[in-house]
Amino acid sequence: MANVGVLGAGSWGTALALLLHKNGHQVTVWSISKEEVEMLSKEREHKSKLPGVKLPQDMQFTNVLKEAIEEKDFMVLAVPSPFTRATARSMNSYVVEDQIIVDVAKGIEEDTLMTLSQQISEEIPQANVAVLSGPSHAEEVGRGLPTTCVVGAKTKKTAEYLQEAFMNEVFRVYTSPDMLGIELGGSLKNVIALAAGIADGLGYGDNTKAALITRGIAEIARLGVAMGGKLESFTGLTGIGDLIVTCASVHSRNRKAGVLIGQGKTMKEAMEEVQMVVEGVYSTKSAVKLAKKYNVSIPIIEQVNAVLFEGKNPGEAVKELMLRDKRIEIPTLPWE
Repeated sequence: MANVGVLGAGSWGTALALLLHKNGHQVTVWSISKEEVEMLSKEREHKSKLPGVKLPQDMQFTNVLKEAIEEKDFMVLAVPSPFTRATARSMNSYVVEDQIIVDVAKGIEEDTLMTLSQQISEEIPQANVAVLSGPSHAEEVGRGLPTTCVVGAKTKKTAEYLQEAFMNEVFRVYTSPDMLGIELGGSLKNVIALAAGIADGLGYGDNTKAALITRGIAEIARLGVAMGGKLESFTGLTGIGDLIVTCASVHSRNRKAGVLIGQGKTMKEAMEEVQMVVEGVYSTKSAVKLAKKYNVSIPIIEQVNAVLFEGKNPGEAVKELMLRDKRIEIPTLPWE
C-alpha cells in the first residue's frame, strides 16, 4: 500500500483518487479551493464535476498543500494545464529528493513551448517526474468502466512501480520510455478534438470526422517526431487512441467547445458554457509556434487557430482545407 497525494480535485483528479483508493492505497486529495474541500468532505461526491460517483469516508481532503505532499510515496498532479507551473512552484519546498510526481493533465505552455513534465522538472528539479495518459474520460473511470492508459517515466523501475500502483481489473496500464511522445499526443489531440466538434456543430457527418481524425493524427505525428517523440507512441493509446475518444465522446470538453463554436458562439462564449478548462484552446497557439519552429505542416491545427483567435468563419476554414493543393497521402510509399 502506498501513501498518495492527489493535487487537484476536478473530475480527473477525483476519479484517479477513487481508483487508487480502491487499489488499497491511502489517499489525500488537495484542492486550492476551501469551499471545494468542504463540499467533498461533507458530501463525499463531486456533484458538479463527477455526479453520482461516491467517495469513501476514509479518503482525506485538504486545502493545505503540505499535507498532500509530505511523506507521500508519490503524488498525482491533476490541476488544469494552465496552472501546472504555478502549482509546481508552490510544491517545491515540500518535495524531497527523488519523490515521484505523476502528471495527468495535458498541455503545452505557450510562452516556453514546454510540456507539463518539463515545467514540473524545471520548478521541482529534485522530483522524479512521470506522466499518465491515454483514452480515459474521468466520468467512465469514476464508474469503473474498462480503461487503458500508458505511464511514461525516465526509468523502467519508476514506470513499473506506477503501473503496479494504478493497475486493476478495470484499469489496464502499459509502460513507455517516450514521455515526450505521450505528452505531445495527449496535448495536440485536444486541438483536433476542437476541430471535430466544430465539424459537428456545422452539421457535418461521420465522413468529416473520420477525415479529421485520420489527417489529424498525421499532423500530430509529423510534429511529434520532428520534436523527438517516437512514431510508435502516436499510433498507440496516447496518440490515435486518445484522439478517437476525445473527438467522438459526449464527455469531451474540447469536442463540446468545438460544437458550440461551430454553432456560432465565440471561443470565449464556448469556454464559459463548458464550465471547465478547455485545454485544447491553450495548446493551439503553442502547436502553431512549434510547427513554425520545426518547419512542419499542420493545416488542420492552423485553421483551428484561425477560427479561435482570428475570427475566421468555421465553414470557410473547412472549405480551405478541402481545396488545398493536391497531395500524396503517404509520400514514403513508392510507385511501381
